[in-house]
Amino acid sequence: MAGPNRQIEESPDTEASWALLQRIAASAQLKRASRLQELLFYLGKCSLKEGREAIHEPRIGIEVFGRSNGYDTGNDNIVRTSVSDLRKRIESYFESEGLSETLIMEIPRGSYIPVFKYRPVAPEIAVSNPVVAMASVDDLTQDAPEPHRNSRWHSWLVPALVIAGLLVILLGAGCIFFWSQYRNLHRSLYAWQYQPSVSALWTDILNANPDTDVILADASFGLLQDVNKRTFSLDDYLNRSYISEIQAQNLSPEMQTFLSRIVRWNMGSQDDFKLARRILALDPLGKKIHLYDARNYMPDLTNRDNLILIGGRISNPWDDLFESRMNFTVRFDNDGSIAVVNRVPAAGEQPIYAQVNSVEYCVVAFLPNPNHNGVVLLIEGTGAEATEAAGDFLLSENQLSNFKKTLHVDELPYFDVLLKVSSVQGTPLSTTVEAYRTYPNLH
Repeated sequence: MAGPNRQIEESPDTEASWALLQRIAASAQLKRASRLQELLFYLGKCSLKEGREAIHEPRIGIEVFGRSNGYDTGNDNIVRTSVSDLRKRIESYFESEGLSETLIMEIPRGSYIPVFKYRPVAPEIAVSNPVVAMASVDDLTQDAPEPHRNSRWHSWLVPALVIAGLLVILLGAGCIFFWSQYRNLHRSLYAWQYQPSVSALWTDILNANPDTDVILADASFGLLQDVNKRTFSLDDYLNRSYISEIQAQNLSPEMQTFLSRIVRWNMGSQDDFKLARRILALDPLGKKIHLYDARNYMPDLTNRDNLILIGGRISNPWDDLFESRMNFTVRFDNDGSIAVVNRVPAAGEQPIYAQVNSVEYCVVAFLPNPNHNGVVLLIEGTGAEATEAAGDFLLSENQLSNFKKTLHVDELPYFDVLLKVSSVQGTPLSTTVEAYRTYPNLH
């Protein structure tokens, strides 16, 4: 069997498969994600070995992500999260840069073994050229009176022109209909692009880098610190040394059991997830915005991607990287109280804004990432209503346009804003800008 059919039946050779892996790794989808590149090459090598040896989750965690032997995969799902992300980026490559690739690879759902195969090619349909017998001009005109020839010409030309005109009208009407449908669909999917202030902010964010990572807070980590009346750093969180420190404490067996359970949990906040879902809706096709939880995020991405951090520092330790550059930060005290600290109060401002009764506060900061090749958006609230208000502020045309008027700017600079949120049961949230700082020199 020749041509495309043979191509489908044959198994790709190792050299061609490895070359494909290198092209995928160098693509826009992966060139900035070094850890995912490492994972791609590791899985590719295992797959291309003779016999395609089984690839198990614990082994990947140990050899790629540096986990210790016997680590608990139920508690630490970094392999599953990373493979899922890698799978989406590979699919995106073959839908864009790799659209012309004849050889493709995929990681089937429920497996860690990449599969290489040739892209199916649609069979070519041979079209024969019919032979049309053409009469000579002399034959057509011989013995035909002039009036009769004009009559035959007119008899088919006029209907043909009428039909052609109708086809043009129908084609135009069809184009208008489908364009209207496309425009309505686009407007429903990307409604934010039709709001000038919202569009300006989020276009700046999404265009600053190919990938934008939304990082959800780890409520279990926050609860653990609250119970122990201790604060752990991002380094403690990443190397998981806080677990051994807690286990070394002289606590009752019941308390040790309780804390061990908290460590195993990977809890999140429903309000944080609602806000993340609103942000993910800005990219309905899922090409630019990716969702992570704090426990499974990777440090090397902080210098490459845009970051959107949801949650205060006690539950989202990744805030440690940026809070030193902010004027307003959320503070969680050992007595359970929550307040916003104003590091350098201006005239008329308070040094501390404490949460009381129906008044909450939230901080929204818009800053460059460490390498100034992307942006960071930090969202910290003192409560559920504050988190909701932060989302409203960032996605509301009215609030963003009013904030620009307050700043007397046409384009938002990097900023750090404190929002006061008043909530009364049965009424909408009332949000006002309490104080702000701008950082135009960071651009």
